[in-house]
This record gives sequence, structure tokens and C-alpha cells, in this order.
Amino acid sequence: EKFEMSAMGEMNYFLGLQVEQSDKGIFIHQTKYVADILKRFQMDDAKPARTPLQVNHGINLDQQGEPVDATLFRAMIGSLMYLTASRPDIMYPTCLCARYQSKPKMSHLLAAKRIIRYLKGVPTKGLWYPRDDNFDFVSFSDSDYGGCKVDAKSTTGGCQFLGSRLVTWQCKKQTSVALSTCEAEYVAASVNCSQVLWIQQQMRDYGLQFLNTPIFVDNEAAIAITKDPVDHSKAKHINIRYHFIRDCYEKKLIDVIYVPTELQRADLYTKAFDQKRFEFLLKENSIFCKTKVYHIG
Repeated sequence: EKFEMSAMGEMNYFLGLQVEQSDKGIFIHQTKYVADILKRFQMDDAKPARTPLQVNHGINLDQQGEPVDATLFRAMIGSLMYLTASRPDIMYPTCLCARYQSKPKMSHLLAAKRIIRYLKGVPTKGLWYPRDDNFDFVSFSDSDYGGCKVDAKSTTGGCQFLGSRLVTWQCKKQTSVALSTCEAEYVAASVNCSQVLWIQQQMRDYGLQFLNTPIFVDNEAAIAITKDPVDHSKAKHINIRYHFIRDCYEKKLIDVIYVPTELQRADLYTKAFDQKRFEFLLKENSIFCKTKVYHIG
């Protein structure tokens, strides 16, 4: 009555995202966009790769390497970045390659092409949101330690779930150099705490109250710093802006819980893995192929 609009029926395509809705749930993917990337960079006939990144990739500044066309490399990274809207499985390798856009070398170009070759093998992967599932809100937090070969900074990774549904995920290089694995994990947990608080605020608009949200961390020392005031003296070197997670824990907005490394879902956003571990993490993060998704549960 107030705004001119047209009824276009059930949404099935939006800004490059393909949305398929069924009685069992919703599947979001970018299969058409993957095909466009393969065609744009003339890799339609490329040999598929089983994972987007080699385990011992050794990607670094490569100052002695052969320079490549920076415009082409940036175009690849830009296309892959847009694809991460529905493909968390390429989030970490894409962010890793994006660090070398100023002066890309052949090794960086080959790494980007490997991601595209991986997409060639699994173009229909996407996010599965089942209809019949709980809405328990949980978060997983992880980091590598000094993973950047240039400045020795660590990478923060995290993912948040409503039931089994992956709703947000993060992969970002930390702003300061961590002096220990504990510090890297603690900083990552603080970043994830910020994301959890934001989601809690958004959910209040829908009448959903999430308190004491569990954040699963695979480092017991980082958990101890959050929970035990006695350990605070050992953490004075950590930037004070990351200590707000303690305040959130004391207010019972979040809880920090230990999870074994082998069950840490956020590993997907901080490291490279062999095929078996990689496929396990895809399943844990609700990333499935279109042809298989409707057979789940």
C-alpha cells in the first residue's frame, strides 16, 4: 500500500548466490559463479585438485621468484573472495594468497590456480541449512602460531553455528605478533567473542535470547587466562583490548570450553590439511555438494 513493488515468487537467485529451498531445508551455493570463474581464467579443462591448498605449501614473499601479471592475479583473488560468501572451504587459502597482491610471483599465481582447480572438481559445494534442527548457538575459535612467513603474525580463525548451521566464519591475520601459542589462541578467542556478542544482539530482534554462549577453544592455557584471575599476571604483555573476553565471561555472556584439536571445526580457517582431514572439516562445517545434500539426515 505504501511502496511500489512486484511479487517475483520464491527467491532462487540473489547477487550471485543460488538458493534452493525444499521441505528439508535450504541450500545456498554459487555453482554458476564457479563456472564463470573457470571460463574467465581459461581453466575449463584444468586438472581438478583434491584440496585447495597443499599441506606444506611454503607460500611466502618469494623475493627471488618470477614476477607475474599483477592485474591478472588481483582479478583471481577478487573473484575468489566473492565466492567465499558461500564457500568457506576456500576462505583460508584465498586470504593467504591475498596477502601477496602488491608484487605477486609465479608461486602465488600457482597457489591461486590450485584453488580454482579445486573448484573445478567440486563446483556445487555450498552451505546446507536443514529445516529440522535445534537453534543452539555455539562458536569455535582457533589460530595458527606465527603462520605468516613475512612478519611471523598468527591467523585468527572462527566459526559460529545455530545448531548444525554455519552462519558466520572468520579468517584474518592478527594485528600484533603473538609471543606464544597461548597468546595467539587467546587473541583469537577475543575476536570470536566480539562476533558472538554481535550475533546475540541481532538475535534479540527476533526474540531469541542467547546467554552463556559456549566458545570452544583447543588451548587450555588460553581458557585458564579467561577464567582464572590468578593467571592474569602472566598475561600483562597481551594487548589490554583483548582482555574484554574476561569481562564477558564474568557477565555470563559467553563461556569458554575446551575442545580436542581433532574436533576443532575452526581449524578449516587457519591451516592446510590432507584430503581426509579436509573432508571431515567440510562435513563438520555443513559444507556439502549439491548432489549429496538432500541425502543427509
